[in-house]
Amino acid sequence: MTSDSSPAPRLGARAHRLRTPRGEFAVVDVPPAAGVPVRGTALLLPGYTGSKEDFALVHEPLAARGYRTVAVDGRGQYQSDGPTDDESAYAQVELAQDVLAQASVLGTPVHLVGHSLGGQIARAAALLDHSPFRSLTLISSGPARISVSQEQRVKLLRDALAVMSMAECWEVILAMGPPEEVGGPARGIGGQEWLRRRWLGTRPAQLLATGRQLSVEPDRVAELSAVPLPFHVLSGVRDDTWPVPDLDKMALRLKAHRTVIEGAEHSPTIDRPEPTARALADFWDDHQPDRRDRRDR
Repeated sequence: MTSDSSPAPRLGARAHRLRTPRGEFAVVDVPPAAGVPVRGTALLLPGYTGSKEDFALVHEPLAARGYRTVAVDGRGQYQSDGPTDDESAYAQVELAQDVLAQASVLGTPVHLVGHSLGGQIARAAALLDHSPFRSLTLISSGPARISVSQEQRVKLLRDALAVMSMAECWEVILAMGPPEEVGGPARGIGGQEWLRRRWLGTRPAQLLATGRQLSVEPDRVAELSAVPLPFHVLSGVRDDTWPVPDLDKMALRLKAHRTVIEGAEHSPTIDRPEPTARALADFWDDHQPDRRDRRDR
């Protein structure tokens, strides 16, 4: 991989546009490995300023376990279309409806996975209609709003977007160091030039609207706990966006399976992809359609 390369998908991966009644979404779609019994399909939602490529390193180990994985750019995120200036298009309920449409097109109850902001959108989708989902995994995604320190950094980014172009903001990001999820030179998969292209591909209105959501999201754990799905809360050992003890408490409130990935921080799929993929597949294996649905305790 060169310094300017994008993350390389595994052999057999197909990058295409998933057509839904709510529009087309850019996806990386990876089938189960040849000769492996097919065990299910997972829909993977990235976080704030992220993209489908954040799951690049977990596709292959999940394919080896028999899972088809479909990682998606949300509306206005990197290679998926969306309005540049209309923030209402990125209201959480709109993004949640997009996820329901994506799951419906995949044609079978899917294991839904959301990282950070993607986890809060996944939660909103499950609260609207849980029927398209076989399970819900929240990766480094907390019970309510982000931490004060991250809220301040997201506010700085939103303030900059209000008066600067995306290209100008990127230069500021490089100078000051990004919010934890921005994917500057020290974060993300791929070279700096690819990360810049991803940033420039994302719509400003999407960043403004979702950044605001992260800063005001209410605690909806009690609501979610009433949804009849198996839950999985997965994180690294350290997280500046939501403190790990808060994730522990959320898991208890949800009666969720809990995984902490040693050596990982806010982005386990990037920091420690092999153990993260193993934890996901182990959880999904326990919730196959031929088994009685139950929540891990």
